[in-house]
Amino acid sequence: MKSPRTTLSRRRFLTQSTSSVSFVAAATTALAATAGPVAAAAGPATIAAETPSPAPPAVGVSMVPPFLLFTKHLLGMEPAALADHVGSLGFYGVEAPIRPGGHIEPEKTADELPAFVETLAKANLKLTILTSGINEISTAQHTETVLRSAAKLGIPYYRLNWFKYDLKKPIPPQLDEFHAKIKDLIALSRELGIRPLSQNHNGRDYVGAAIWDLESIMRGHDPKDWGFAYDIMHGSIVGGTSWESAYHLARPRIGVAYFKDFTWRARLKPEPCPLGAGFAAGPEYARLLRGSQFSGPVCLHVEYLKAEKITNSREAELAHASASKDLATLKNWWSA
Repeated sequence: MKSPRTTLSRRRFLTQSTSSVSFVAAATTALAATAGPVAAAAGPATIAAETPSPAPPAVGVSMVPPFLLFTKHLLGMEPAALADHVGSLGFYGVEAPIRPGGHIEPEKTADELPAFVETLAKANLKLTILTSGINEISTAQHTETVLRSAAKLGIPYYRLNWFKYDLKKPIPPQLDEFHAKIKDLIALSRELGIRPLSQNHNGRDYVGAAIWDLESIMRGHDPKDWGFAYDIMHGSIVGGTSWESAYHLARPRIGVAYFKDFTWRARLKPEPCPLGAGFAAGPEYARLLRGSQFSGPVCLHVEYLKAEKITNSREAELAHASASKDLATLKNWWSA
C-alpha cells in the first residue's frame, strides 16, 4: 500500500516525533546526487506506514538475524524523530553513540539514557549496542556511570574505544600494557552482565586492525566476556585477499557483525561508499556467518554521507533513502 508523499520541515525533523511517511522523489534525487548511478538505479525508496520493528528470531528457529542501524549519521536528530526514522525502516534496533559528541554525553548517561531507551521502545526499537568512549576504568571516561546505567536498562553490548600503538616502540610490550589496562574493565563488565566488543578498524596504528594482535590478549578471557564486532569493510581494507583467515581467527568471539563498504579514493586512501558499490567482501562475509550458524545482531553502518549531523529535512531524507537501499542489499546477501 502506498503511503502519502509528505514533505517534512526542518523543525519537525529536529524537534518532534514524525509519523512514518514515504520519502519518494526528494529522497531518491538526493541519494542519486550523493551516491551516483549505483544508487540512482535502485529507484524510489518507499516506507510502509506504521511499520513495526521485527522481533528477533529464536536461536535455531530462523537464520534471519536482528538487523541494527548504527545511528552515528543521525546525530542532530531529537530522540523521538530518530526513533521514528529508524523504526520506519524496519530495523530491530540500533547501535547508538553514547560517547563524547554522541547522542548523550557520558557524564549525563545516568540522567538521560533511560528516557532515550524509552523513546526507542515506543517505536519498537531496542538499544542493542552502546558505542562508548571507554577502554579502561577511569573517572575521565565515566566508565562506571555509563556501564552501570546501560546494564540497568538491559543493554546487552557495548563497543570499546580503540587502543593505538606507538610505532616507535616494540609491539609485544605494548600489547601487555593494553591488557593490563583493560582486564579490570572486562571483570567489571562480566559482573554487570554487559558484553564488551572490540571493532577491527583499519589504520597504521590501530590495535586489532589485523585481528591477530588483539586476539592474542583476548585468549585469557572467555569469549562471552570479551568479543569482536567484526567489521567487513575494515577487514577487507586491512586483509585484502587474506581477510578470511583473520575472520576465522576472530569467529569464535564475534558477537556482532558490521556491514559497510568502501572504494579506493587514492593510493592507501579508502573511502566509504554505499553497500554493494565497492570492494568489501560483504556477500562472502554474510555467507560465512550464515554457514557458521551466527545468530547475533547484524549492524549496518551508513558512513558515506557527507553531513556530520542532520540539520534539515533534505539530509534526513537522504539518510533514510541510503539506509533503505543498503538494508535491502544486506538482506539480499543474507538470503542468497
